[in-house]
Amino acid sequence: MTVSAAFLRRLAERAGQETLPRFRMPAAVDNKLVSGFDPVTEADRAAEKAIRALIAEEFPGHGLLGEEFGPERIDSSHVWVIDPIDGTRAFISGLPLWGTLVGLTVDGDAVAGMMSQPFTGEFFYANEEGAHYEGPGGPRRLAARRTTGLSEATLCTTTPALFDGARRALYDRVEAAVRLPRYGTDCYAYAMVAAGQVDLVIECGLQSYDIVALIPIIERAGGVITTWDGGPAEKGGDIIAAATPELHQAALDYLRL
Repeated sequence: MTVSAAFLRRLAERAGQETLPRFRMPAAVDNKLVSGFDPVTEADRAAEKAIRALIAEEFPGHGLLGEEFGPERIDSSHVWVIDPIDGTRAFISGLPLWGTLVGLTVDGDAVAGMMSQPFTGEFFYANEEGAHYEGPGGPRRLAARRTTGLSEATLCTTTPALFDGARRALYDRVEAAVRLPRYGTDCYAYAMVAAGQVDLVIECGLQSYDIVALIPIIERAGGVITTWDGGPAEKGGDIIAAATPELHQAALDYLRL
């Protein structure tokens, strides 16, 4: 099936109606963990409900998998994967480095996706027609940079503190080899790879709803996104996204034990 840009825009607009009025406003923050801190807000829940309702109205037979409300009909060949606010920590800190993620898988493969940042007015999406941007500066087709060497690369990760044990040592090897590392960017970093601003993203312990929407955006902009062992990224785990196959391979070589 073809997912229209118009439908992806509708999803972004509907989610933004729930998230944007709550951004930088006083709000209760719940913690989903007994030990540690995994925040969730009213904006997360309201946005996911709105997204689910719109998908159910348009595609009633499709499955749904969301961060806040779990799975529904995920034995369907078509499953929408939703993270209403990727980067909730940034959201509750008033930092515009969060986004709404909605992706579609067909028989397990990510085929379409969108990342919307309503505060900055930016919309990144991919479908069968390619990867595209709409927002400040005008619409354009997304294209990753042609960076091939680590020494020329800009690298993003949420925080190196998330890597433990051997994974931290492997990540540190890559960071030491790149030109510029940056932290705290969540889904925005992947959008910047597709936009040609960042070359490499390395993260660990992701869930499917953290990454499915971003896979088509990266790939159709010319980039590469896999797990650290080179496998499909749709189920999450330890993830690497790179602007070119050459850069992807160079980073993978550093991430091997």
